[in-house]
Amino acid sequence: MGKAGEALKQVLETYGITQNQLAVAMGTRRSNVGRWFHGQVDPTGNTIAEITQALRRLNPTAAEAFVRLYLGELLEGEDE
Repeated sequence: MGKAGEALKQVLETYGITQNQLAVAMGTRRSNVGRWFHGQVDPTGNTIAEITQALRRLNPTAAEAFVRLYLGELLEGEDE
């Protein structure tokens, strides 16, 4: 499973967001979200941005967690 899929799965489970809720918020099919969730397909960079925006509308804290999980190592040096 790719890093984005792992981050997405963890965030959806932690914040109680369903794959269907995310799909509706993104305007995509639930099957697309399911493929990312199960690591069958890695979302593109543009899709990562769309996921983040949709999560922000559903739960801003979940969106922050997704970005931190996905970009963790890059963000760690942010405050230095």
